Amino acid sequence: MNERNDLQGLGGWLILIGIGVVIGPFRTLFTFGPIYYGIFTDGTFGLLTSQWSEFYHPLWAPVLIGETLYNSLMLIVSVVMIYLFFTKHYLFPKVYIAVVVVSLVFIPLDSWLLSFILPGEPMFGPEALGEFARTLVVALIWIPYMLISKRVKATFVEKMPQKPMSFE
Repeated sequence: MNERNDLQGLGGWLILIGIGVVIGPFRTLFTFGPIYYGIFTDGTFGLLTSQWSEFYHPLWAPVLIGETLYNSLMLIVSVVMIYLFFTKHYLFPKVYIAVVVVSLVFIPLDSWLLSFILPGEPMFGPEALGEFARTLVVALIWIPYMLISKRVKATFVEKMPQKPMSFE
């Protein structure tokens, strides 16, 4: 067997990525589902976004809607990533890297916007700081792995567009 065949397949360190990819949608669903469901069903959204409420701030509606859309999109993309991972689709490494980078941008942006709404609170609360630290560690370890690993290059090759043959 040649080295490429030995490295092909969902083995080695890719097993850890696979575990994270499978856990991802459940983590998103169980972490954010109850929060946003409560906000939109128990009257909290109306209380925060009504101009006549003592809790009103003009940024509440865009921030809450933006967070809900972002987390819904991330849930959908994380399910798509499971498919891409297990079918060894050539787009998996790119989508994985994009999701991590988008998360690294969104977390501080969201915290920054919330700092305008809640000026007395620290910009990075414990939850946001923990999530950012977790995402940063993932980025520092797995983005270089996705870009450099021979196993990644040998595994994620399915449905790759064929290069046209050159007759020079």
